Amino acid sequence: STLPLKLLMLDPWLMVVDKPAGLLTQPGLGPDQQDSVITRLQRKEQGLRLVHRLDRDTSGVLLLARSADALRRLSALFAERRINKLYLADVEGDLHGRGCIASPLARLSRHPPRYGSHPEGRLALTLWKVCAACAHGTRIWLRPLTGRSHQLRAHLAELGHPIVGDPIYGDAARSFRLHLHSQALSFRHPFTHRRVRLISQEVPFATEF
Repeated sequence: STLPLKLLMLDPWLMVVDKPAGLLTQPGLGPDQQDSVITRLQRKEQGLRLVHRLDRDTSGVLLLARSADALRRLSALFAERRINKLYLADVEGDLHGRGCIASPLARLSRHPPRYGSHPEGRLALTLWKVCAACAHGTRIWLRPLTGRSHQLRAHLAELGHPIVGDPIYGDAARSFRLHLHSQALSFRHPFTHRRVRLISQEVPFATEF
């Protein structure tokens, strides 16, 4: 993705950007996977550090720390589940109402990396609520209460409603991109102690409607 990174917030301690779909959060292993959010931003500000990650094909709100102290405090908020995360997704099939998915997730394969329920996995909790019917199936709100790798993608696939365009857990042919978007983050600022609510300015999956 050559799309520019939209700045949502900048203060002395943190930076928040809107990540486009198709751009890695951090560099991968091969020479063709060196372009990423963090490498682009560190060219202008070397001390920036990622606080969390979004999968390459997931778009939306991404939080970065501008110092080691900020990274430590923000990471603690994530670890203590004091950062509220809200995602928007389109899933295959008809889904109604709301629910909670609770299952321990573990990595089941490496290439491609695939996660799923496993008795020795780490507990993962996802709240979901239907937003509207959409052209591909059902548009839903997602609130992950834990932050496991591929949590939302694996949980929805296990529910029988994989995210539209998911090349690992669903049918990639149904869309040119994964229909998963980090819509908002909210938390108490670790330095000013004010409530911060960051909302993506992107229109998710707009090109398909």
